[in-house]
Amino acid sequence: MARSTVKRAFKYRFYPTPAQAAELSRTFGCVRLVYNRALAERTAAWFTEQRRVNYNESSAALTQWKNDPGLAFLNEVSSVPLQQGLRHLQTAFRNFFDKRAKYPRFKSRKRSKASAEYTRSAFRYRDGQLTLAKMPGPLDIVWSRPLPEGAAPSTVTVSRDAAGRWHVSILCEDTVGTAPAPSDAVGVDAGITSLVTLSTGEKVANPGHERRDRARLARAQRELSRKAEGSANRDKARHRVARVHARITDRRKDFLHKLSTRLVRENQVVVIEDLTVRTMVKNGRLARAISDAAWSQLRSMLEYKAAWYGRELVVIDRFFPSSKLCSACGALAEGLAPDVREWTCSCGVTHDRDINAAINIKAAGLAASAWGAGVRPQRESSRTGQSVSKQEGRGATRDGARAPNRR
Repeated sequence: MARSTVKRAFKYRFYPTPAQAAELSRTFGCVRLVYNRALAERTAAWFTEQRRVNYNESSAALTQWKNDPGLAFLNEVSSVPLQQGLRHLQTAFRNFFDKRAKYPRFKSRKRSKASAEYTRSAFRYRDGQLTLAKMPGPLDIVWSRPLPEGAAPSTVTVSRDAAGRWHVSILCEDTVGTAPAPSDAVGVDAGITSLVTLSTGEKVANPGHERRDRARLARAQRELSRKAEGSANRDKARHRVARVHARITDRRKDFLHKLSTRLVRENQVVVIEDLTVRTMVKNGRLARAISDAAWSQLRSMLEYKAAWYGRELVVIDRFFPSSKLCSACGALAEGLAPDVREWTCSCGVTHDRDINAAINIKAAGLAASAWGAGVRPQRESSRTGQSVSKQEGRGATRDGARAPNRR
């Protein structure tokens, strides 16, 4: 079995002491302040002088801020998370200038994620214990799974979510096996009723995690709306709402991880569609169901796991008429309404709409992989740094972006 080395993050819960929680909260606040102040200075320099400020200039400004008596508290926390915050801002601007993202926004104390990143010079990992800079003792981490043998963490990210849970993400090198796949390829058609339909004919039902907890979430939100602004009871009610959201998110992520791992391990080639989820959620009737399906998250998992295990992920164009094309004779059906789930081709073959789409997606992906015709670079994965491919379907009709299983 061939093996490859990849960078992998292992995330754990931990329970800080009151002193550790206070230190981390101060660090989160300082990171947010430095980020916002550097963003404000960069914005002012551009609009007043048409000048771009780079990371080195922001780093020098940070040194000056620390000498300001009004910002002397910046010296009380580790300097590494502050520098990392400036590096993240530099990355945000690079993505903006490369037209991969919008203009960077200010971090909010209430809405932004509270986190701090430590590099090797700011933490010590020894004998299964992790100690951060400015802290006398190690973190009380729940080691739900072991780190790779002989792991040497390169980065540690500490965060606190809206539900008040503390997490530490440890980035280190891991070795994964790239064993040959038992089957050649699979086409994946995303949907709402069935989360995915495979070209093998299998349909994976949509668990509907948000729908299952909708009543509990609505009850918690009603209780929150009744609490007075700024009261302790309102803060408690807000945490109850956040815990429901966290439960939904965790269950959804767990399901998608298991599904994506299974697809990648069982197939050498996985073919999916290029879906414009951002456009689809503008449909008021389907926005909630589309958001709960989390197709973008599934795609992201498939991207980096395919790179890990030596698989090939092919993405075909969103305008390829996978549902309307007969997988038996290649004829294109006209006027196929979205609510028609089965249809009969002129050649006499009756198709299940979703299974037929998955078969056509597989065929288009294999053609793109084998011939390379019509293949062009697709978005770059943020985790792997490798691009995926998509193919313009021959004979495709530009009938607009629409939700799968509703075509």
